Amino acid sequence: MTSHVPQTVRSDARDNRSRILDAARAVFGEEGLSAPMRDIARHAGLAPATLYRHFPTKQALIAQTFTEQRRACHAAVRDALTDADPWHGFQSMIQRICELHAHSRGFADAFMTAFPETMDFTADRERTVRAVAELARRAHETGRLRAGFVVDDLILMLTAHRGLQHAPLPARLIASRRFAAYVIEAFRAPEDGSAHALPPAPRLRHAHSPSTT
Repeated sequence: MTSHVPQTVRSDARDNRSRILDAARAVFGEEGLSAPMRDIARHAGLAPATLYRHFPTKQALIAQTFTEQRRACHAAVRDALTDADPWHGFQSMIQRICELHAHSRGFADAFMTAFPETMDFTADRERTVRAVAELARRAHETGRLRAGFVVDDLILMLTAHRGLQHAPLPARLIASRRFAAYVIEAFRAPEDGSAHALPPAPRLRHAHSPSTT
């Protein structure tokens, strides 16, 4: 009988870890990263000590919680870069990233916030910025991306998009699609070449959250 104890313990640990991650996706997804760890433990039906045994820090939990969203973000960037039509790839990337952010308030917070202990999200954000720079170069060559676009405009766009996060999810998704469509139209070069000059671009790439404790 004792030979089965280690396997049972491992099974219980796996189940607890899965429950914690499911709870974190739900709680962070709706409340954002400001949600306390005790709320996640409560949602998972576990003691806070159990949560901290699996994830000693909130940053560690955040990094694991959004693994699938990060993969989807990577795919959106990769697909955009391999699209034979740079302008179509550029539009598709904006639509898909907005949708990812709309589905989870927590992922939007994590993507847009610099965490010293969570370098994965910093790398994701920088990868996206580099992809936008390359896509913008190609789209400019087609004549369909307006003059004056800079990569910080993507951060400006996503910062504005975060304003949708307090709406209920169904309304948030509808608003996000409309927001993405408006942004794409703003980035599109006028066919007659009559685009007005834009104000100077802000430097927004290194945003910080006040606290995630």
